[in-house]
Amino acid sequence: MSKPFSDAADEISVTHEVVVHVALADEPPVSLPAELHYDRTDPYAVCLSLGAASTGTVDWVFARSLLSEGLSRPVGVGDVLVIPLRRRARPAVRVVLRSTAGAALLDIAASAVAAFLKRTDAVVPPGTEGLHIDMDQVVADLMAGSD
Repeated sequence: MSKPFSDAADEISVTHEVVVHVALADEPPVSLPAELHYDRTDPYAVCLSLGAASTGTVDWVFARSLLSEGLSRPVGVGDVLVIPLRRRARPAVRVVLRSTAGAALLDIAASAVAAFLKRTDAVVPPGTEGLHIDMDQVVADLMAGSD
């Protein structure tokens, strides 16, 4: 759960619990617990974890900028698309996740996404992500894979 009154400069990660409404063809949406997660050690990415930890989650990792831009305009190509939904009483963000098995349409309250992104921006301001990458570790990881 997110910590509403913590000092963001001390945080290295942000977790925000949300409810995701899964849109199914010709059926009412199904609500699932989910978490949005951000970590300073992977400053360009966010993770959307669907389901409860006790029953297992499905994790999708994609660009933080994609989620941020998706609050105001449709963005993305390939496996992840983010689309603002303003035609409702409560604005939402639709995240379309595609794989070879098919596609999932996930709606999250825009206010929850905006609150999450505000906290991530306090941890790593947009445009400063490169300052938080441990290049020595990246090189070590790449070299370890070349054995």
